[in-house]
Amino acid sequence: MGFLPAAALLVMVAVVQSGQDGNAPPVLSSALRSHLRTETLSPIATVAALPVPVRNALQDLFKDKTLILADPGAPFQATDVVMGTPLPWRRMIAAGCSQDHCVVYYERGGIAHVYTIVVFKLDGAKARFEFGGAAPGGLTGIDAVKTALASGSVLGYNSYF
Repeated sequence: MGFLPAAALLVMVAVVQSGQDGNAPPVLSSALRSHLRTETLSPIATVAALPVPVRNALQDLFKDKTLILADPGAPFQATDVVMGTPLPWRRMIAAGCSQDHCVVYYERGGIAHVYTIVVFKLDGAKARFEFGGAAPGGLTGIDAVKTALASGSVLGYNSYF
């Protein structure tokens, strides 16, 4: 492993192990894990197709003035070397929603290229963050994202950048 991949791994581990408030990383509850395992999530193909409350919740989670999240397959800033027109730092890979939950899998570029899954509880016109964490890269489609959540391979963390 070269210096840069090792440095990126150390940054990701530090983010996973420490939250902004110093609390231990959250754990996906067994009740939510069971619920998501059996839930049918309808795939969402674009950021604009996400429910408005979910887009607002992502914007709040990212602490952005506007939601800047590239669509699946669209260009984004995968590395920390910015050349030319600035691109979004995050790109949605897959998402899916049911009547009561929405799950979004995205990647963030920069010095540490990380993959994250976030789960929101839908309640009328609101989306409430329920869980999020570091996910394996290379998941294809919402069913693979659900499998990662159900298997426990998503490591919860408190800081979303």
